[in-house]
Amino acid sequence: MSKKQPKLEARDLNAYYGDFHALKNINIAMEEKNVTAFIGPSGCGKSTFLRLFNRMNDYIDGFKVEGNILLDGNDIYQKDVRVDELRKQVGMVFQKPNPFPKTIFENVVYGLRIQGIKNKAVLEETAERSLRDAALWDEVKDNLNKSALALSGGQQQRLCIARALAISPSVILMDEPASALDPISTAKIEELIYELKNDYTIVIVTHNMQQAGRVSDYTAFFYMGELVEFNKTKTMFTSPKDERTQNYITGRFG
Repeated sequence: MSKKQPKLEARDLNAYYGDFHALKNINIAMEEKNVTAFIGPSGCGKSTFLRLFNRMNDYIDGFKVEGNILLDGNDIYQKDVRVDELRKQVGMVFQKPNPFPKTIFENVVYGLRIQGIKNKAVLEETAERSLRDAALWDEVKDNLNKSALALSGGQQQRLCIARALAISPSVILMDEPASALDPISTAKIEELIYELKNDYTIVIVTHNMQQAGRVSDYTAFFYMGELVEFNKTKTMFTSPKDERTQNYITGRFG
């Protein structure tokens, strides 16, 4: 039986900020419709690595990448790759909720409008579907013309997830999506991640070890720019192979 092609993959990946060697020879393959958590202390390269998958680091002066990053087997750093097309496939949710100063409805359909979609029925259908998928529809359906900035922090973050879903990506990147939220909102985001993995491949950076344990199928531990260990989350948390992983998970450093 042939092995399934990974959804996302890094091969011999090195990344630099000027002279600083931020990521060192990373090799990892992530399966589709799973949640992979990146854990590790601050400054270890987790977010830098996450942002390679939708080329967010392209904007940083002096940033350089070597090796290969593959989506569905295709290298996304090839010269002929259109970054706007890539970002339709790879959505991103940031640490702090960042809704636009527009209505709830216009936030969700923003990506479609950029693509030139004007059909009212399509926009309305997509907005409802995305808000339902982001577990927000019931809370906002009567107030779609209200400013998104009037929502609570947790609602704003779910709105940003709805906005990412509206363009029908196959991958969602989440950079500490709950770190700015209260425990109740965090629990809602975690439940949502669990639901979304039925349809999407999700990669999440988290500082919260318990969160990684709750939401992810696989965990990757980064330390000082290296990928120390990558395994099923249960295995990583119960019997890590590397002493550094063990020390981090048990709170001896971090």
